[in-house]
Amino acid sequence: MTNIKNILRIDASARKAGSSSRALTDALIERLDPDNIVTRDLAEALPFVTEDWVGANFTDEAERNDGQKAELAVSDTLVAELFAADILVIGTPIYNFAIPAALKAWIDMVARARKTFHYTANGPEGLLTGKKAYILVASGGTEIGSEIDFATGYLRHVLGFIGIDDVTIVAADQQMVRGEEALTQALDEVAAV
Repeated sequence: MTNIKNILRIDASARKAGSSSRALTDALIERLDPDNIVTRDLAEALPFVTEDWVGANFTDEAERNDGQKAELAVSDTLVAELFAADILVIGTPIYNFAIPAALKAWIDMVARARKTFHYTANGPEGLLTGKKAYILVASGGTEIGSEIDFATGYLRHVLGFIGIDDVTIVAADQQMVRGEEALTQALDEVAAV
């Protein structure tokens, strides 16, 4: 596959070695063969939203003081990475039926009113249109798409909220039940992208 310009890779697994979501993400990145890739490894931690962050975010950009600008610096960097990407690749495990806290922290940093979405008379409108997203998800027991999967529906929704509607999910789910077959099947799906 060619003509892929810029990819933003998000790794949410706390595990570096032996991570199924990282293995899937590696395979997809190799398949896409991008011109440029920016990697954001969330195992290295992001700050959480604080009262000062919220205050800075809701202060008009032209009126922010140096402290408020510093408070939003990480968020501004993450938002810039998203805008620069043509394709977003998120590799995530399911922890306790949902996404890891590190991935939620990333979402909180990038889902920003007036930056990545805005409100109109017809409701919210995402500002990151024209992008493709892949979610590569691994789980031990949770079946993707089941009533106990609180990860993939949430990720699809929040990506759509910021304007990314073209989302493909590849799952290596129920690995504690299905064993190696789950990862093998997901890798086959990646190879068909």
